[in-house]
Amino acid sequence: MSHFVFPKWTNALLPMIGVGVLAAPLYAVGMVWFGFSPLTTDVGYAPEQPVPFSHKVHAGDLGIDCRYCHNTVDRAAKAAIPPTQTCMNCHVGIRPESQRLAPVRQSFEDGTPVLWRRVHDEPDYVYFNHAAHVNRGVSCVECHGRVDKMEVVYQYASLSMGWCLECHRNPDLRLREPKDVFNLGLNVGDDVARAELGRMIRERHAIDPSTDCSTCHR
Repeated sequence: MSHFVFPKWTNALLPMIGVGVLAAPLYAVGMVWFGFSPLTTDVGYAPEQPVPFSHKVHAGDLGIDCRYCHNTVDRAAKAAIPPTQTCMNCHVGIRPESQRLAPVRQSFEDGTPVLWRRVHDEPDYVYFNHAAHVNRGVSCVECHGRVDKMEVVYQYASLSMGWCLECHRNPDLRLREPKDVFNLGLNVGDDVARAELGRMIRERHAIDPSTDCSTCHR
């Protein structure tokens, strides 16, 4: 006499289980691919701004130092977004009637800030300190690319956890003399020369980036 551990109707589930077993690896591969795709990491993200500000003109052609606008980048965790007064320091006399600058003039007159749209935005559970990086020789270009060549700023790097950890584990290629951090067009040589320079800077300043979870997740 036969004894069944499961009811006979469960036999109908066997094909579905087989499909699930075959589909699971494909699902896993798809999720990993999607997780690292530009659609997810926002690489290339370039939101339309309320004022068409050109970093190529300001930081590139005119050579304005990053710190003139982002004046806390070497002193604080956040790189400040410039107030309207900073813009008007120049534009009160340069193209004062430009229609493209109408939102800036309006902001200056009524005190309402220009609603710039953030391009690089880490999750709330991630802590990043700009000053800690730039004061140790990590140039703006390592995270933001050559903004001095960007008519419209876009997200240059994935800023993913893996991307950050790779730099913390192997910082030499991304270090330069702290005095050269804001020289975006500096020729730092090939990878061999960069690695050697970075090694010397790392050893000289005792740079030892932490990979402990609490460094970025506080």
